[in-house]
Amino acid sequence: MKRWLGKAETALGNHSDRLNAINIFPVADGDTGTNLYLTVRAAARSLAAGTGQPAQVDVGAVLSTAGQAALEEARGNSGTLFSVFLCAAAEPLEGHTRLTSTLLAAALNRAQIRAWSALSDPVPGTMLSVMEAAARAAAAVDAGQNGDDSNHALGLALDAAVEGALAAVIQTEDQLDALTTAHVVDAGGVGMLLILDCLRSAVMGVELQSELLDGLHGYDVADPHIHADMPDDDGVEVMCTINLSPLNAATLRQRLDEIGESVIMSQVGSGADAGGNYRWRVHVHVPDPEPAVAIIRSLGEPSQISISELALPREPDASAVNTAGHER
Repeated sequence: MKRWLGKAETALGNHSDRLNAINIFPVADGDTGTNLYLTVRAAARSLAAGTGQPAQVDVGAVLSTAGQAALEEARGNSGTLFSVFLCAAAEPLEGHTRLTSTLLAAALNRAQIRAWSALSDPVPGTMLSVMEAAARAAAAVDAGQNGDDSNHALGLALDAAVEGALAAVIQTEDQLDALTTAHVVDAGGVGMLLILDCLRSAVMGVELQSELLDGLHGYDVADPHIHADMPDDDGVEVMCTINLSPLNAATLRQRLDEIGESVIMSQVGSGADAGGNYRWRVHVHVPDPEPAVAIIRSLGEPSQISISELALPREPDASAVNTAGHER
């Protein structure tokens, strides 16, 4: 799991520019690659640092630690959804010391369901579709293995997950009008495909598939930055962490849905505090931040509030990306 997230950090660092170049949905702010990179980096570094990690070798516990760290520092739609994916994938793996085909299928399925449900208005043709396709492909292979828990069976399921994800990425271009018009595939979907290929590589001890992204529309290094020709998106992205009761969490989601778009709410951690409140990570796009912040503060005391203009992409420290490695 450490190798997986380390590989994913490196791969996304290498690919962030091209992912940003084709990022036009839900807003053409050219930052999907940056957001995914920074979010995966938070997950990877939480494991590298060893802080808060369980003493036992428990795949689920390790991934849960990484997922919680990612969720606390998640960036943008893509980073938040991947964090939700990681936290949910950890749940079926708790108590297990190794990954099997059956556990992989269960983890991918739990993760894609949770990611779909975290977003108030989910649509196909995004990284959600890629997550779902990978889960379905892995489950189909596992069903034919008759409970085989060998590494060979696991490899077949991982191969199928990546192949399913690739097919779903290609299909995104025909699922969203904005992508069809621009003749590109979805940036978040490509990022998720890279992450899944890194999982396959780390678990099976094989190289990344260098040709995996060849031919994807808009992804050639000679292709222009599509998002640069799109009109600037007005508004801001508001993110925070807040402790809320289940009722107040539902109220917050409803009220943010009324004033904004791309509302994502996901629980951080699994338990309630002494007051019966749960910790939530909140994400929303709104025309103006003040009403959103006021709604949030009316229900609790938020922390880690960030407000970013959608028209201005958030770039990571250039040296951090450039020193991540050169796999491609």
